Amino acid sequence: MSNNEEKIIKAFQTKDWNEIKTSDSWQIFKIMSEFVEGFEKMSRIGPCVSVFGSARTKPDNKYYILAEEIAYKLTQHGYGVITGGGPGIMEAGNKGALRGKGKSVGLNIDLPFEQKCNDYIDIDKNINFDYFFVRKVMFIKYSQGFIVLPGGMGTLDELFEAITLAQTLKIGKFPIIMVGTEYWGGLMDWVKNTMLAQEHNINEEDLKLIKLVDTAAEAVNAIDEFYSKYMLKPNF
Repeated sequence: MSNNEEKIIKAFQTKDWNEIKTSDSWQIFKIMSEFVEGFEKMSRIGPCVSVFGSARTKPDNKYYILAEEIAYKLTQHGYGVITGGGPGIMEAGNKGALRGKGKSVGLNIDLPFEQKCNDYIDIDKNINFDYFFVRKVMFIKYSQGFIVLPGGMGTLDELFEAITLAQTLKIGKFPIIMVGTEYWGGLMDWVKNTMLAQEHNINEEDLKLIKLVDTAAEAVNAIDEFYSKYMLKPNF
């Protein structure tokens, strides 16, 4: 624990609100530094697709194998691959990119569990973050598409944030591909039958923001199909 963190904890314990406010103000500079480093590095990388999924997926799992194949195929179609930099599906994505001799980017997050940098990220494209929200900005801004394999809460968070930003026109639309009908089918049935048909909390047009596929070829073809109609560019 750093001296600054100890000071903040002590300030909360003693209810020293002036010290807490000062610490909050200085935190802005740390946040700014993460944005600056991320923008500078990511802006030089070129067209990439992000591959998301669980950090807990083992190498013998069918979705790990599928993620590696998707990433490999993406590199053969001219895209680099961005992942969260950790193990599981993220590792598979970087592994496939390395096998395809494409750009392999890792946006790593400092966590007390699960997350450690995998061995398949290009040395000059491994970026570490303390803040989830800064990291998510990098995913959104510099990804030409999201390919989402089975995952947990973090995967759902990244998936639905992207859908929300596109739905509300805060970013330009880009392909969001969910891979694995067996895994995602129940969720999509609930979205269609409950959110849309029963409660009318979304519009039918919103469903066009997402595509559900099962194979590596379908996932990559969905990216190619989108960019046969639209230019490659940062999303905002």
